[in-house]
Amino acid sequence: MRNIDVFDTTLRDGEQSAGVNLHAHEKLEIASQLERFGVDIMEAGFPASSRGDFLAVQEIAKQIKNCSVAGLARSTIQDIDTAWEALKGAVEPRLHIFLATSPIHMQYKLRMQPHEVVEAAVQCVRHAAQYFPVVEWSAEDATRSDWDFLVQIVEQVINAGAKVINLPDTVGYASPEEYARLFRYIREHVPNIHRAKLSAHCHDDLGLAVANSLAAIDAGVDQIEGTINGIGERAGNASLEEIAVALAIRKDVYQVETNLDLSQIVLTSRLVSKLTGMPVPPNKAVVGANAFAHESGIHQDGVLKNALTYEIISPEMVGLSSNQMVLGKHSGRHAFRERCLELGLRLDDTAFNELFKAFKELTEKKKEVTDDDILALATDVAGQQNGYELQLLHISYGSNGVATSTVEIRKPDGSVVREAATGQGSVEAIYRTLERALSERVVLSDYRIQSTTSGKDALAEVYVKVKYHGHVANGRGVDSDVLLASAKSFLDAINRIILKEQFELIATNS
Repeated sequence: MRNIDVFDTTLRDGEQSAGVNLHAHEKLEIASQLERFGVDIMEAGFPASSRGDFLAVQEIAKQIKNCSVAGLARSTIQDIDTAWEALKGAVEPRLHIFLATSPIHMQYKLRMQPHEVVEAAVQCVRHAAQYFPVVEWSAEDATRSDWDFLVQIVEQVINAGAKVINLPDTVGYASPEEYARLFRYIREHVPNIHRAKLSAHCHDDLGLAVANSLAAIDAGVDQIEGTINGIGERAGNASLEEIAVALAIRKDVYQVETNLDLSQIVLTSRLVSKLTGMPVPPNKAVVGANAFAHESGIHQDGVLKNALTYEIISPEMVGLSSNQMVLGKHSGRHAFRERCLELGLRLDDTAFNELFKAFKELTEKKKEVTDDDILALATDVAGQQNGYELQLLHISYGSNGVATSTVEIRKPDGSVVREAATGQGSVEAIYRTLERALSERVVLSDYRIQSTTSGKDALAEVYVKVKYHGHVANGRGVDSDVLLASAKSFLDAINRIILKEQFELIATNS
């Protein structure tokens, strides 16, 4: 069995999904779970893109001990130096540097001649290799590049110090057969390719990201790149959980192993979904809610007789188990802490006490608390920060009347403001009142509500997208009351924008 490296880019390429903006503590929470999942390399972010991303990458580099932490850089000396400052505290720092190689990118985006692209790539890789023990070089838009030009530039960046060569399908253009042929061509024609690992990075514009990644593995690549739940720009990236399970189920075909702990898949998927606000489609392979559901009578009969008739993946393989501890109002601190540890939640005493308090409050309203409830509470408690804080919400509404909302919020400076407003419905009244309390225009572009579990006592999770001060951000709110969750989500989005503005101000002043 050949072992390949898994390069997770959920925190970089995944965060580039439209509307996703993670707090530093949220990125660290995902990074810790990716470490437990067993990824070999995690791309923590793009340090030169913003002050906030720099600090988040820096903290992840300090905290993560069991895998390599990478950062992205454009082909500029300044980006490389900034990345080193963020990553130098990592156990295994790695730089991922990219430069476009396709004719259309070189002509219209870079406005550079091919020989200038080669010179820039070589110069930057050589500079980066002075600091980073591993430099990964990516030929952006490789699948639409001239293969002989790729041979030329790949040979030279390896001589300059690149130890990993990534040939990404940047726009999801390739078919599995031609993507596999590209890797075989590079392996056969680059004379020093034995000095570097080959990596595949696929986008899902044509729905072929996973198929292309598996074809690249079949063609002998040493590293595969992707994201949890397949999130990412446009149609997203290759879903790492789908690739991992495919390799495990079809070992007879691919003859490849990874270091991933497949039992962490569902937990990792749910955490990323909650923190990014991107729901997992019910019919999503491996992690969708319907992945192990059978409605057809013929299917049900077969599964009851032998699960292998219609289930090629066991639920236990990916971390689904029906044998779970039930927590309720009589559960103590020890049992709750043990469950948190099983769920992979790393909590200091202060955070644990806050979460335990929220758990006890929930048990007064809900008989049984599920794992999803605990995860939702954990993300909500962790998201509480020094910003606008809801202190009071009162709603008056009747089916034949106009809804009226009264809110009281504590502002970042500690002062308290109370406002009231009306709306056609309760949620509209709440958001009009909050907007009035902020004294500035807020545009709501998306509102979505879902429950953590089934049942009338399920926690409500509300996700919104707002535009405020020219910035767009997602917000998340969790509560047993949907209207409280709606108000929390609105203020959470505002607080995210304020934090972003603070980082931009620091960057400008420095």
